[in-house]
Amino acid sequence: MPPLVRILASVLALIVAMGVGRFALTPQLPHLIAEGQVDLTGAGLIAAANYLGYLVGALDALYAASPRRARQRLIGGLWACVAITLMSALGHGLWAHAILRFAAGVASAWVLVVLTSAASQLAVQAGKAHWGGLIFTGPSIGVLITGLVALGMNLHGQNSSALWLAYGVIALVLAAIAQPLIPMPQTPPPIPAGSDGKRHRAFYALLGAYTLVGAGYIIPATFLSQMAASRFHGQWQADLFWPAFGLIATVGVLLVAFRKPTPGGTGRWLIGALWLQAAGVLACLFPGMSGLALGVALCGGPFLAGMLLVMQYARELDPHGHARNVGILTAGFAVGQLSGPLIAALSSHFSGGLQAALGVACAAMVTAGLLMLPPVREQRRLGQLAAER
Repeated sequence: MPPLVRILASVLALIVAMGVGRFALTPQLPHLIAEGQVDLTGAGLIAAANYLGYLVGALDALYAASPRRARQRLIGGLWACVAITLMSALGHGLWAHAILRFAAGVASAWVLVVLTSAASQLAVQAGKAHWGGLIFTGPSIGVLITGLVALGMNLHGQNSSALWLAYGVIALVLAAIAQPLIPMPQTPPPIPAGSDGKRHRAFYALLGAYTLVGAGYIIPATFLSQMAASRFHGQWQADLFWPAFGLIATVGVLLVAFRKPTPGGTGRWLIGALWLQAAGVLACLFPGMSGLALGVALCGGPFLAGMLLVMQYARELDPHGHARNVGILTAGFAVGQLSGPLIAALSSHFSGGLQAALGVACAAMVTAGLLMLPPVREQRRLGQLAAER
């Protein structure tokens, strides 16, 4: 099977696991609140349950040492995302949706961690390392699809149950196409003789930054549809923001995946992406359509492109330990994500809105960029010294 076909199948699998399994919650939150199933604080708790499941799934996938166990999690997680989405049509109220979102978080993390590593390894073996970045269009295309489905069904007055059912059918079809074609985990290549197996100290700066990114991006990514609905009082134009977010995120991934590589360029691009997102989070605080539209553009572009840059930078630091490092980075990211909705719930409970939470998110993204400055500068200095020799 041609490697590119397997990469494209991976895109379909991540549409299911991330675009539907994870991010379909965002366009559903206005429905759940309008239907009286939860309030804004409860919506934050449901999102937190999803991200707690994501953390559990990432940690479990991290210790799925053998390729056989990793394959079980990849296939099981893919079909669990389909089943959970269909079951969500029957869910009602805070606890039902929290339990379902927790399970969806576990399943989506299994797929993301295992498939990111497997697809990246396949692309490198094929001599087309940049192909591995294409899989990050899966979540963004999933966001675009779920957003457009929500827009169409909302125009016809459909409720949250009908939307869950539509998402589940889409996920079922895509999973059936993708499953026979996706790359399977392989035994990682042996560490070369002479390597001590220790991680580069820059990896820990990257881990800290990526954890903060999880806390920063997740508040607008989770509550964007609800913010739009509250500002536009349920008008159909509010439903345009989420698919626009997915479209811009797809463009951002493609831009990063096919950029011309330069020495030290990945780190500099990453810092730029983090600070661009910080500006986008801040823009969401501006009133009216213009503020939210600017927030979508500035947050959406680096949304998944930043994730791709993190994985590329991690591979540059430790190409032989990349498979395990993906799991560690995803677990750190999940810890950050878990804190985001909890901050949002506290912000909603004490202030009646998300302004304070967005301020915290902006600060987290700025700090993440600052954490990356020293290792990136050191990498650039070493590169210049090597070029002079």
